[in-house]
Amino acid sequence: MEGTIYSIIPPIIAILMVLLTRRVLLSLGAGIVSAALLVTGFNFFQASGDELSTLESLWLTFSGVFWSYGSDGAPGELNLWNIFIILFLLILGVITAFINVSGGARAFGDWAMKRVKTRAGAQLLAAMLGIIIFIDDYFNSLAVGQIARPVTDRHRVSRAKLAYIIDSTAAPVCVVSPISSWGAYIIAIIGGILVHHGITDYSAFSAFMQIIPMNLYVWATLGIVLIVALRGVDFGLMRKHELRAIETGHVYDETKEIPGELKNDLPTSSHGTVGDLVWPIIALVIGTVGAMMWTGSQLYREDTGQAASLIQMFEYTDVAKSLVYGGLVGLVVAIILLINQMKRTNEIGGTAFILALKEGVKSMLPAIYILIFAWMLVGLIGELQTGEYLASLVEASNLNVAWLPLILFLTAGVMAFSTGTSWGSFGILLPIAGQITAVTDVELLLPALAAVLAGAVFGDHCSPISDTTILSSTGAGSNHMDHVLTQIPYALTAAAIAAAGYVVLGFTDNTLLALGLVVLLLIVFAIVMGKISTNNNVRSTEEN
Repeated sequence: MEGTIYSIIPPIIAILMVLLTRRVLLSLGAGIVSAALLVTGFNFFQASGDELSTLESLWLTFSGVFWSYGSDGAPGELNLWNIFIILFLLILGVITAFINVSGGARAFGDWAMKRVKTRAGAQLLAAMLGIIIFIDDYFNSLAVGQIARPVTDRHRVSRAKLAYIIDSTAAPVCVVSPISSWGAYIIAIIGGILVHHGITDYSAFSAFMQIIPMNLYVWATLGIVLIVALRGVDFGLMRKHELRAIETGHVYDETKEIPGELKNDLPTSSHGTVGDLVWPIIALVIGTVGAMMWTGSQLYREDTGQAASLIQMFEYTDVAKSLVYGGLVGLVVAIILLINQMKRTNEIGGTAFILALKEGVKSMLPAIYILIFAWMLVGLIGELQTGEYLASLVEASNLNVAWLPLILFLTAGVMAFSTGTSWGSFGILLPIAGQITAVTDVELLLPALAAVLAGAVFGDHCSPISDTTILSSTGAGSNHMDHVLTQIPYALTAAAIAAAGYVVLGFTDNTLLALGLVVLLLIVFAIVMGKISTNNNVRSTEEN
Protein backbone atom coordinates (compact mmCIF):
# COMPACT_ATOMS: atom_id res chain seq x y z
CA MET A 1 0.00 0.00 0.00
CA GLU A 2 2.99 2.31 0.59
CA GLY A 3 3.70 4.82 -2.15
CA THR A 4 0.64 3.83 -4.20
CA ILE A 5 -2.69 5.42 -5.04
CA TYR A 6 -4.13 3.70 -1.94
CA SER A 7 -1.95 5.92 0.23
CA ILE A 8 -4.19 8.93 -0.45
CA ILE A 9 -7.30 7.17 0.93
CA PRO A 10 -6.82 8.07 4.66
CA PRO A 11 -6.42 11.84 4.14
CA ILE A 12 -9.36 11.81 1.73
CA ILE A 13 -11.52 9.99 4.31
CA ALA A 14 -10.53 12.39 7.08
CA ILE A 15 -11.04 15.50 4.96
CA LEU A 16 -14.38 14.40 3.46
CA MET A 17 -15.73 13.36 6.86
CA VAL A 18 -14.67 16.59 8.51
CA LEU A 19 -16.36 18.59 5.77
CA LEU A 20 -19.55 16.51 5.93
CA THR A 21 -19.88 15.98 9.69
CA ARG A 22 -18.03 19.04 11.08
CA ARG A 23 -16.81 16.70 13.85
CA VAL A 24 -13.05 17.07 13.75
CA LEU A 25 -11.94 14.40 16.23
CA LEU A 26 -14.30 11.78 14.80
CA SER A 27 -13.10 12.50 11.27
CA LEU A 28 -9.44 12.46 12.21
CA GLY A 29 -10.03 9.22 14.08
CA ALA A 30 -11.55 7.64 10.96
CA GLY A 31 -8.54 8.74 8.93
CA ILE A 32 -6.17 7.35 11.56
CA VAL A 33 -7.89 3.95 11.69
CA SER A 34 -8.03 3.65 7.88
CA ALA A 35 -4.34 4.58 7.63
CA ALA A 36 -3.39 2.02 10.28
CA LEU A 37 -5.38 -0.66 8.46
CA LEU A 38 -3.54 0.07 5.22
CA VAL A 39 -0.14 0.15 6.95
CA THR A 40 -0.75 -3.25 8.60
CA GLY A 41 -2.47 -4.90 5.64
CA PHE A 42 -5.85 -5.00 7.45
CA ASN A 43 -4.38 -7.30 10.10
CA PHE A 44 -6.48 -5.80 12.88
CA PHE A 45 -5.86 -8.02 15.91
CA GLN A 46 -2.99 -10.44 15.22
CA ALA A 47 0.48 -9.67 13.92
CA SER A 48 2.21 -12.02 11.50
CA GLY A 49 5.97 -12.39 11.88
CA ASP A 50 7.66 -9.04 12.44
CA GLU A 51 4.63 -7.08 11.22
CA LEU A 52 2.42 -5.12 13.58
CA SER A 53 -1.29 -5.58 14.04
CA THR A 54 -3.55 -2.58 13.48
CA LEU A 55 -4.10 -2.19 17.22
CA GLU A 56 -0.35 -2.23 17.86
CA SER A 57 0.18 0.30 15.08
CA LEU A 58 -2.45 2.61 16.57
CA TRP A 59 -0.85 2.39 20.01
CA LEU A 60 2.65 3.02 18.67
CA THR A 61 1.38 5.97 16.63
CA PHE A 62 -0.32 7.50 19.68
CA SER A 63 2.63 6.90 22.00
CA GLY A 64 4.92 8.16 19.22
CA VAL A 65 3.39 11.60 19.69
CA PHE A 66 5.17 11.67 23.06
CA TRP A 67 7.94 9.09 22.67
CA SER A 68 10.04 8.46 19.58
CA TYR A 69 10.96 4.95 18.42
CA GLY A 70 13.92 3.64 16.47
CA SER A 71 13.66 1.98 13.06
CA ASP A 72 13.61 -1.40 14.82
CA GLY A 73 10.68 -0.32 17.01
CA ALA A 74 12.79 -0.02 20.14
CA PRO A 75 11.94 2.93 22.43
CA GLY A 76 14.17 5.91 21.85
CA GLU A 77 13.64 9.18 23.70
CA LEU A 78 10.97 11.74 24.48
CA ASN A 79 9.47 13.45 21.43
CA LEU A 80 10.33 16.88 22.79
CA TRP A 81 9.03 18.84 19.79
CA ASN A 82 5.41 17.72 20.33
CA ILE A 83 5.67 17.85 24.11
CA PHE A 84 7.03 21.42 24.02
CA ILE A 85 4.26 22.55 21.64
CA ILE A 86 1.64 21.12 24.01
CA LEU A 87 3.34 22.78 26.98
CA PHE A 88 3.42 26.11 25.14
CA LEU A 89 -0.31 25.87 24.43
CA LEU A 90 -1.02 25.19 28.11
CA ILE A 91 1.22 28.07 29.19
CA LEU A 92 -0.49 30.41 26.73
CA GLY A 93 -3.92 29.38 28.03
CA VAL A 94 -2.84 30.20 31.59
CA ILE A 95 -1.32 33.55 30.50
CA THR A 96 -4.62 34.42 28.81
CA ALA A 97 -6.59 33.57 31.96
CA PHE A 98 -4.23 35.60 34.18
CA ILE A 99 -4.49 38.58 31.82
CA ASN A 100 -8.29 38.38 32.01
CA VAL A 101 -8.32 38.21 35.82
CA SER A 102 -5.90 41.13 36.14
CA GLY A 103 -8.22 43.21 33.93
CA GLY A 104 -5.69 43.63 31.13
CA ALA A 105 -7.95 42.36 28.34
CA ARG A 106 -10.81 44.65 29.35
CA ALA A 107 -8.51 47.66 29.73
CA PHE A 108 -6.90 47.01 26.34
CA GLY A 109 -10.35 46.70 24.75
CA ASP A 110 -11.40 50.05 26.23
CA TRP A 111 -8.13 51.67 25.10
CA ALA A 112 -8.35 50.28 21.60
CA MET A 113 -12.01 51.30 21.16
CA LYS A 114 -10.98 54.93 21.60
CA ARG A 115 -8.30 54.63 18.92
CA VAL A 116 -9.49 51.94 16.52
CA LYS A 117 -12.78 53.46 15.39
CA THR A 118 -13.98 51.04 12.70
CA ARG A 119 -14.35 47.36 11.89
CA ALA A 120 -11.90 47.88 9.04
CA GLY A 121 -9.40 49.35 11.49
CA ALA A 122 -9.77 46.36 13.81
CA GLN A 123 -9.14 43.94 10.93
CA LEU A 124 -6.15 45.99 9.71
CA LEU A 125 -4.69 45.93 13.24
CA ALA A 126 -4.83 42.11 13.22
CA ALA A 127 -3.31 41.98 9.73
CA MET A 128 -0.47 44.36 10.59
CA LEU A 129 0.33 42.41 13.75
CA GLY A 130 0.39 39.21 11.69
CA ILE A 131 2.88 40.77 9.29
CA ILE A 132 5.08 42.25 12.01
CA ILE A 133 5.32 39.07 14.12
CA PHE A 134 7.07 36.96 11.48
CA ILE A 135 9.51 34.89 13.54
CA ASP A 136 7.44 31.69 13.55
CA ASP A 137 3.95 30.76 12.37
CA TYR A 138 2.99 28.89 15.57
CA PHE A 139 3.97 31.88 17.67
CA ASN A 140 2.33 34.29 15.22
CA SER A 141 -0.98 32.43 15.21
CA LEU A 142 -1.30 32.37 18.99
CA ALA A 143 0.24 35.71 19.94
CA VAL A 144 -1.67 37.82 17.38
CA GLY A 145 -4.93 36.28 18.54
CA GLN A 146 -4.24 37.27 22.15
CA ILE A 147 -3.59 40.90 21.18
CA ALA A 148 -6.21 41.44 18.48
CA ARG A 149 -9.15 39.48 19.90
CA PRO A 150 -10.32 42.12 22.42
CA VAL A 151 -10.35 44.74 19.65
CA THR A 152 -12.08 42.66 16.97
CA ASP A 153 -14.65 41.43 19.51
CA ARG A 154 -15.52 45.00 20.47
CA HIS A 155 -16.00 45.95 16.80
CA ARG A 156 -18.12 42.87 16.11
CA VAL A 157 -15.65 41.17 13.79
CA SER A 158 -16.42 37.45 13.73
CA ARG A 159 -13.88 35.06 15.19
CA ALA A 160 -13.89 33.21 11.86
CA LYS A 161 -12.73 36.42 10.15
CA LEU A 162 -10.01 36.93 12.77
CA ALA A 163 -8.83 33.33 12.30
CA TYR A 164 -8.68 33.91 8.53
CA ILE A 165 -6.62 37.08 8.95
CA ILE A 166 -4.24 35.36 11.38
CA ASP A 167 -3.78 32.27 9.20
CA SER A 168 -3.34 34.34 6.03
CA THR A 169 -0.58 36.49 7.50
CA ALA A 170 1.29 33.84 9.54
CA ALA A 171 2.71 31.27 7.10
CA PRO A 172 2.69 33.65 4.07
CA VAL A 173 4.96 36.12 5.87
CA CYS A 174 7.14 33.45 7.49
CA VAL A 175 7.76 31.72 4.14
CA VAL A 176 9.28 34.89 2.61
CA SER A 177 11.21 36.01 5.70
CA PRO A 178 14.85 34.86 5.81
CA ILE A 179 14.99 35.65 9.53
CA SER A 180 12.38 33.13 10.64
CA SER A 181 12.22 29.44 11.45
CA TRP A 182 10.68 28.86 8.01
CA GLY A 183 13.26 30.91 6.12
CA ALA A 184 16.18 29.18 7.80
CA TYR A 185 14.73 25.73 7.06
CA ILE A 186 14.09 26.58 3.40
CA ILE A 187 17.53 28.14 2.91
CA ALA A 188 19.13 24.97 4.29
CA ILE A 189 17.20 22.81 1.78
CA ILE A 190 18.05 25.13 -1.12
CA GLY A 191 21.72 24.99 -0.14
CA GLY A 192 21.67 21.19 -0.42
CA ILE A 193 20.00 21.39 -3.85
CA LEU A 194 22.59 23.84 -5.18
CA VAL A 195 25.49 21.71 -3.94
CA HIS A 196 23.98 18.48 -5.30
CA HIS A 197 23.60 19.92 -8.79
CA GLY A 198 26.83 21.93 -8.75
CA ILE A 199 25.08 25.30 -9.19
CA THR A 200 27.40 28.14 -8.20
CA ASP A 201 25.71 31.13 -9.83
CA TYR A 202 24.19 32.15 -6.53
CA SER A 203 24.31 31.19 -2.85
CA ALA A 204 21.43 29.59 -0.96
CA PHE A 205 20.64 32.91 0.71
CA SER A 206 20.66 34.93 -2.52
CA ALA A 207 18.53 32.26 -4.19
CA PHE A 208 15.99 32.57 -1.36
CA MET A 209 15.94 36.36 -1.72
CA GLN A 210 15.34 36.06 -5.49
CA ILE A 211 12.52 33.60 -4.84
CA ILE A 212 10.61 36.04 -2.60
CA PRO A 213 8.93 38.06 -5.41
CA MET A 214 8.15 34.80 -7.25
CA ASN A 215 6.09 33.48 -4.32
CA LEU A 216 2.90 34.68 -6.00
CA TYR A 217 0.46 33.01 -3.60
CA VAL A 218 1.90 35.05 -0.72
CA TRP A 219 1.31 38.35 -2.49
CA ALA A 220 -2.14 37.32 -3.70
CA THR A 221 -3.10 36.22 -0.18
CA LEU A 222 -1.81 39.35 1.54
CA GLY A 223 -3.48 41.50 -1.12
CA ILE A 224 -6.83 39.79 -0.55
CA VAL A 225 -6.50 40.20 3.23
CA LEU A 226 -6.06 43.97 2.81
CA ILE A 227 -8.95 44.18 0.32
CA VAL A 228 -11.20 42.17 2.64
CA ALA A 229 -10.38 44.44 5.58
CA LEU A 230 -10.62 47.77 3.74
CA ARG A 231 -13.62 47.09 1.48
CA GLY A 232 -15.58 44.72 3.69
CA VAL A 233 -15.50 41.94 1.11
CA ASP A 234 -17.23 38.93 2.62
CA PHE A 235 -18.35 35.95 0.56
CA GLY A 236 -19.08 32.29 1.06
CA LEU A 237 -19.80 31.19 4.63
CA MET A 238 -17.74 34.13 5.94
CA ARG A 239 -20.59 36.48 5.04
CA LYS A 240 -22.95 34.51 7.32
CA HIS A 241 -20.52 34.76 10.26
CA GLU A 242 -19.92 38.48 9.70
CA LEU A 243 -23.63 39.30 9.42
CA ARG A 244 -24.34 37.45 12.67
CA ALA A 245 -21.53 39.33 14.43
CA ILE A 246 -22.70 42.72 13.13
CA GLU A 247 -26.40 42.19 13.78
CA THR A 248 -26.31 40.32 17.10
CA GLY A 249 -22.87 40.99 18.56
CA HIS A 250 -22.22 37.24 18.78
CA VAL A 251 -18.78 36.87 17.21
CA TYR A 252 -18.95 33.07 17.22
CA ASP A 253 -21.55 30.31 17.40
CA GLU A 254 -21.88 29.67 21.11
CA THR A 255 -23.31 26.19 20.50
CA LYS A 256 -20.00 24.99 19.04
CA GLU A 257 -16.74 24.08 20.75
CA ILE A 258 -14.27 26.95 20.76
CA PRO A 259 -10.62 26.01 21.45
CA GLY A 260 -8.77 28.56 23.56
CA GLU A 261 -12.00 30.12 24.89
CA LEU A 262 -12.38 30.37 28.67
CA LYS A 263 -15.52 28.39 29.60
CA ASN A 264 -16.37 30.05 32.89
CA ASP A 265 -16.53 33.71 33.86
CA LEU A 266 -13.48 34.64 35.91
CA PRO A 267 -13.34 37.41 38.51
CA THR A 268 -11.83 40.50 36.90
CA SER A 269 -10.05 43.45 38.46
CA SER A 270 -11.62 46.82 37.62
CA HIS A 271 -8.21 48.46 38.14
CA GLY A 272 -6.53 46.65 35.25
CA THR A 273 -4.37 48.59 32.83
CA VAL A 274 -3.28 48.14 29.23
CA GLY A 275 0.11 47.13 30.58
CA ASP A 276 -1.45 44.09 32.22
CA LEU A 277 -2.03 42.72 28.72
CA VAL A 278 0.84 44.29 26.80
CA TRP A 279 3.75 43.48 29.11
CA PRO A 280 3.18 39.70 29.24
CA ILE A 281 2.92 39.66 25.42
CA ILE A 282 6.07 41.76 25.03
CA ALA A 283 7.87 39.46 27.47
CA LEU A 284 6.59 36.48 25.48
CA VAL A 285 7.93 37.94 22.20
CA ILE A 286 11.31 38.97 23.60
CA GLY A 287 11.69 35.71 25.51
CA THR A 288 10.84 33.59 22.46
CA VAL A 289 13.08 35.47 20.02
CA GLY A 290 15.92 35.50 22.53
CA ALA A 291 15.49 31.77 23.17
CA MET A 292 15.45 31.03 19.43
CA MET A 293 18.73 32.88 18.99
CA TRP A 294 20.26 31.22 22.05
CA THR A 295 19.23 27.64 21.18
CA GLY A 296 20.28 28.20 17.58
CA SER A 297 23.72 29.50 18.53
CA GLN A 298 24.22 26.63 21.00
CA LEU A 299 23.28 23.93 18.48
CA TYR A 300 25.38 25.55 15.74
CA ARG A 301 28.42 25.71 18.03
CA GLU A 302 27.94 22.04 18.99
CA ASP A 303 27.72 21.08 15.31
CA THR A 304 30.56 23.21 13.90
CA GLY A 305 32.56 24.51 16.86
CA GLN A 306 32.12 28.06 15.54
CA ALA A 307 30.05 31.10 16.43
CA ALA A 308 26.77 31.40 14.51
CA SER A 309 25.59 34.28 12.38
CA LEU A 310 22.04 35.58 12.75
CA ILE A 311 20.80 33.46 9.82
CA GLN A 312 22.58 30.39 11.18
CA MET A 313 20.95 30.92 14.59
CA PHE A 314 17.50 30.69 13.00
CA GLU A 315 18.59 27.77 10.82
CA TYR A 316 19.65 25.70 13.85
CA THR A 317 17.14 27.00 16.39
CA ASP A 318 14.92 24.67 18.39
CA VAL A 319 11.56 26.38 17.80
CA ALA A 320 9.45 24.27 20.15
CA LYS A 321 11.87 24.59 23.08
CA SER A 322 12.19 28.32 22.44
CA LEU A 323 8.40 28.74 22.54
CA VAL A 324 8.31 27.12 25.99
CA TYR A 325 11.15 29.31 27.27
CA GLY A 326 9.47 32.43 25.90
CA GLY A 327 6.13 31.28 27.29
CA LEU A 328 7.63 30.86 30.76
CA VAL A 329 9.03 34.40 30.61
CA GLY A 330 5.61 35.74 29.64
CA LEU A 331 3.96 33.63 32.36
CA VAL A 332 6.25 35.00 35.07
CA VAL A 333 5.43 38.58 34.02
CA ALA A 334 1.68 37.77 33.94
CA ILE A 335 1.90 36.29 37.47
CA ILE A 336 3.74 39.36 38.79
CA LEU A 337 1.10 41.68 37.32
CA LEU A 338 -1.72 39.52 38.69
CA ILE A 339 -0.22 39.57 42.19
CA ASN A 340 0.07 43.35 41.89
CA GLN A 341 -3.66 43.56 41.07
CA MET A 342 -4.46 41.32 44.06
CA LYS A 343 -2.69 43.84 46.29
CA ARG A 344 -4.59 46.77 44.76
CA THR A 345 -8.14 45.43 45.07
CA ASN A 346 -10.27 43.01 47.04
CA GLU A 347 -12.15 42.01 43.86
CA ILE A 348 -9.77 39.11 43.26
CA GLY A 349 -8.11 36.86 45.81
CA GLY A 350 -5.98 33.76 46.06
CA THR A 351 -8.82 31.55 44.81
CA ALA A 352 -8.87 33.57 41.55
CA PHE A 353 -5.27 32.49 40.90
CA ILE A 354 -6.15 28.80 41.21
CA LEU A 355 -9.35 29.22 39.20
CA ALA A 356 -7.52 31.06 36.40
CA LEU A 357 -4.81 28.38 36.33
CA LYS A 358 -7.43 25.65 36.04
CA GLU A 359 -9.55 27.44 33.41
CA GLY A 360 -6.48 28.42 31.37
CA VAL A 361 -5.41 24.80 31.09
CA LYS A 362 -8.97 23.62 30.29
CA SER A 363 -9.35 26.22 27.54
CA MET A 364 -6.50 24.68 25.54
CA LEU A 365 -7.49 21.03 25.86
CA PRO A 366 -9.74 20.95 22.74
CA ALA A 367 -6.90 22.30 20.59
CA ILE A 368 -4.46 19.80 22.12
CA TYR A 369 -6.79 16.87 21.41
CA ILE A 370 -7.11 17.94 17.77
CA LEU A 371 -3.33 18.41 17.46
CA ILE A 372 -2.59 14.94 18.87
CA PHE A 373 -5.01 13.32 16.41
CA ALA A 374 -3.61 15.38 13.53
CA TRP A 375 -0.04 14.37 14.44
CA MET A 376 -1.09 10.72 14.55
CA LEU A 377 -2.66 10.94 11.10
CA VAL A 378 0.35 12.77 9.66
CA GLY A 379 2.66 10.08 11.08
CA LEU A 380 0.68 7.25 9.50
CA ILE A 381 0.42 9.15 6.19
CA GLY A 382 4.21 9.39 6.31
CA GLU A 383 4.45 5.61 6.68
CA LEU A 384 2.15 5.20 3.69
CA GLN A 385 4.44 7.55 1.69
CA THR A 386 1.51 9.63 0.48
CA GLY A 387 3.76 12.60 -0.22
CA GLU A 388 6.23 10.50 -2.18
CA TYR A 389 3.42 9.07 -4.31
CA LEU A 390 2.09 12.52 -5.19
CA ALA A 391 5.62 13.71 -5.95
CA SER A 392 6.22 10.74 -8.26
CA LEU A 393 3.29 11.86 -10.39
CA VAL A 394 5.08 15.15 -11.03
CA GLU A 395 8.38 13.44 -11.85
CA ALA A 396 6.67 11.08 -14.29
CA SER A 397 4.85 13.82 -16.22
CA ASN A 398 6.18 14.70 -19.67
CA LEU A 399 4.54 18.08 -20.19
CA ASN A 400 6.20 21.20 -21.59
CA VAL A 401 8.65 22.48 -18.94
CA ALA A 402 7.04 25.93 -19.18
CA TRP A 403 4.07 24.43 -17.33
CA LEU A 404 6.35 23.19 -14.54
CA PRO A 405 5.81 26.10 -12.09
CA LEU A 406 2.04 25.69 -12.37
CA ILE A 407 2.24 21.89 -12.03
CA LEU A 408 4.50 22.14 -8.98
CA PHE A 409 2.27 24.79 -7.42
CA LEU A 410 -0.82 22.60 -7.77
CA THR A 411 1.00 19.41 -6.71
CA ALA A 412 2.44 21.06 -3.60
CA GLY A 413 -1.04 22.34 -2.79
CA VAL A 414 -2.57 18.87 -3.06
CA MET A 415 0.30 17.35 -1.06
CA ALA A 416 0.10 19.87 1.79
CA PHE A 417 -3.70 19.63 1.83
CA SER A 418 -3.55 15.83 2.01
CA THR A 419 -0.73 15.54 4.53
CA GLY A 420 -1.45 18.63 6.63
CA THR A 421 2.16 19.79 6.54
CA SER A 422 3.77 22.46 4.40
CA TRP A 423 7.24 21.70 5.83
CA GLY A 424 6.92 18.05 4.82
CA SER A 425 5.91 19.15 1.33
CA PHE A 426 8.95 21.43 1.18
CA GLY A 427 11.26 18.58 2.16
CA ILE A 428 9.87 16.23 -0.50
CA LEU A 429 9.09 18.50 -3.43
CA LEU A 430 11.91 21.08 -3.36
CA PRO A 431 14.62 18.46 -4.16
CA ILE A 432 12.36 16.97 -6.86
CA ALA A 433 11.84 20.42 -8.39
CA GLY A 434 15.61 20.86 -8.39
CA GLN A 435 16.12 17.49 -10.04
CA ILE A 436 13.55 18.13 -12.80
CA THR A 437 14.84 21.60 -13.70
CA ALA A 438 18.47 20.44 -13.57
CA VAL A 439 17.84 17.93 -16.36
CA THR A 440 15.40 20.05 -18.38
CA ASP A 441 15.88 23.81 -18.02
CA VAL A 442 17.97 25.04 -15.09
CA GLU A 443 16.75 28.59 -15.77
CA LEU A 444 13.42 27.51 -14.27
CA LEU A 445 15.02 26.38 -10.99
CA LEU A 446 14.07 29.42 -8.91
CA PRO A 447 10.52 29.75 -10.33
CA ALA A 448 10.02 26.02 -9.69
CA LEU A 449 11.22 26.29 -6.08
CA ALA A 450 9.03 29.35 -5.53
CA ALA A 451 6.01 27.48 -6.89
CA VAL A 452 6.60 24.62 -4.44
CA LEU A 453 6.79 27.03 -1.49
CA ALA A 454 3.65 28.85 -2.62
CA GLY A 455 1.66 25.69 -3.28
CA ALA A 456 2.58 24.16 0.07
CA VAL A 457 1.33 27.24 1.94
CA PHE A 458 -1.88 27.19 -0.13
CA GLY A 459 -2.56 23.52 0.64
CA ASP A 460 -1.74 24.07 4.30
CA HIS A 461 -4.26 26.93 4.42
CA CYS A 462 -7.07 24.70 3.14
CA SER A 463 -6.27 21.58 5.16
CA PRO A 464 -8.37 20.89 8.28
CA ILE A 465 -5.61 18.57 9.55
CA SER A 466 -2.87 21.22 9.37
CA ASP A 467 -1.38 22.15 12.73
CA THR A 468 -1.06 25.82 11.72
CA THR A 469 -4.74 25.89 10.73
CA ILE A 470 -5.61 24.36 14.11
CA LEU A 471 -3.49 26.91 15.98
CA SER A 472 -4.99 29.81 14.00
CA SER A 473 -8.45 28.67 15.15
CA THR A 474 -7.13 28.44 18.70
CA GLY A 475 -5.46 31.85 18.63
CA ALA A 476 -8.61 33.51 17.30
CA GLY A 477 -10.96 31.59 19.57
CA SER A 478 -12.88 30.27 16.56
CA ASN A 479 -14.50 26.91 16.04
CA HIS A 480 -11.99 24.95 13.97
CA MET A 481 -14.31 23.87 11.15
CA ASP A 482 -15.86 27.34 10.96
CA HIS A 483 -12.36 28.64 10.29
CA VAL A 484 -11.56 25.99 7.69
CA LEU A 485 -14.80 26.38 5.73
CA THR A 486 -14.77 30.18 5.77
CA GLN A 487 -11.11 30.42 4.75
CA ILE A 488 -11.18 27.97 1.81
CA PRO A 489 -12.99 30.32 -0.65
CA TYR A 490 -10.44 33.08 0.02
CA ALA A 491 -7.52 30.66 -0.28
CA LEU A 492 -8.89 29.26 -3.56
CA THR A 493 -9.27 32.79 -4.92
CA ALA A 494 -5.66 33.63 -4.05
CA ALA A 495 -4.55 30.29 -5.54
CA ALA A 496 -6.39 30.99 -8.82
CA ILE A 497 -4.68 34.38 -9.08
CA ALA A 498 -1.29 32.83 -8.27
CA ALA A 499 -1.84 30.00 -10.76
CA ALA A 500 -2.42 32.51 -13.57
CA GLY A 501 0.81 34.22 -12.53
CA TYR A 502 2.74 30.94 -12.65
CA VAL A 503 1.58 30.31 -16.21
CA VAL A 504 3.03 33.68 -17.20
CA LEU A 505 6.20 33.06 -15.17
CA GLY A 506 6.75 29.65 -16.74
CA PHE A 507 6.34 30.82 -20.32
CA THR A 508 8.11 34.20 -20.06
CA ASP A 509 10.59 33.70 -17.17
CA ASN A 510 9.71 37.29 -16.27
CA THR A 511 8.92 37.88 -12.60
CA LEU A 512 7.68 41.44 -13.14
CA LEU A 513 5.12 40.32 -15.72
CA ALA A 514 3.85 37.59 -13.38
CA LEU A 515 3.62 40.01 -10.45
CA GLY A 516 1.93 42.56 -12.69
CA LEU A 517 -0.76 40.03 -13.61
CA VAL A 518 -1.27 39.21 -9.91
CA VAL A 519 -1.72 42.92 -9.09
CA LEU A 520 -4.10 43.38 -12.03
CA LEU A 521 -6.24 40.42 -10.95
CA LEU A 522 -6.29 41.71 -7.37
CA ILE A 523 -7.59 45.07 -8.63
CA VAL A 524 -10.31 43.30 -10.62
CA PHE A 525 -11.17 41.23 -7.52
CA ALA A 526 -11.40 44.37 -5.38
CA ILE A 527 -13.67 46.18 -7.85
CA VAL A 528 -16.00 43.26 -8.60
CA MET A 529 -16.28 41.90 -5.06
CA GLY A 530 -16.56 45.41 -3.64
CA LYS A 531 -19.63 46.06 -5.80
CA ILE A 532 -21.14 42.70 -4.90
CA SER A 533 -20.58 43.33 -1.18
CA THR A 534 -22.16 46.80 -1.47
CA ASN A 535 -25.21 45.37 -3.19
CA ASN A 536 -25.51 42.60 -0.59
CA ASN A 537 -25.28 45.14 2.23
CA VAL A 538 -27.98 47.30 0.65
CA ARG A 539 -30.21 44.24 0.21
CA SER A 540 -29.66 43.19 3.84
CA THR A 541 -30.55 46.71 5.03
CA GLU A 542 -33.76 46.71 2.98
CA GLU A 543 -34.76 43.31 4.32
CA ASN A 544 -34.24 44.49 7.89
